[in-house]
Amino acid sequence: MIAYLKGKLVYKEPTHVVIEVNGIGYHVGISLHTFSAVKDKEDIRLATYLHVREDAHVLYGFATDAEKQMFQALISVNGIGPSTALVVLSYLTPDELKLAIVHEDTAALQAVKGIGGKTAQRMVLELKDKMRKESLEETAGNQGLVRNTMRSEALTALITLGIGKVPAEKSIDAILKRSGGSISLEELVKQALKTA
Repeated sequence: MIAYLKGKLVYKEPTHVVIEVNGIGYHVGISLHTFSAVKDKEDIRLATYLHVREDAHVLYGFATDAEKQMFQALISVNGIGPSTALVVLSYLTPDELKLAIVHEDTAALQAVKGIGGKTAQRMVLELKDKMRKESLEETAGNQGLVRNTMRSEALTALITLGIGKVPAEKSIDAILKRSGGSISLEELVKQALKTA
């Protein structure tokens, strides 16, 4: 599997590009969103997906990993091939597509040329649980990142103010647990100073 291509953009059209990598020109099918992202660049990097058929090996490229993942999700739906998936990704960004699927917005999906009512319903049916799970994991990951950053900043502040590292950590963790993470950095430091 070819994971990505990084090289010189030697030819571009809204539907495909040719990327030269070490003297070899790769013909890569793309969406309009990817075309918009790379059209003004000379050196590019595209995440790729190699689709193998009986009569051809076709390479598809994406400006972002999110678009590649959405492409792979789309082609996993019964009745949607790579060409249709590229058309969908030309109409809707990965985030817009995810929202349409999660909210079961078949009208937004049917606005895409070539997607009828049955195909839109099949997309929702086959992908909504996966998309909802990914959305929940992203939200949880973002909250954990904010919480860890706040913990780190509060700990640095308390150590700077002369509090020992171990008592400061215990105090911060206890306050974060009580507040459920819904506390400002300033308030966290104030409360930790009282208890450390």
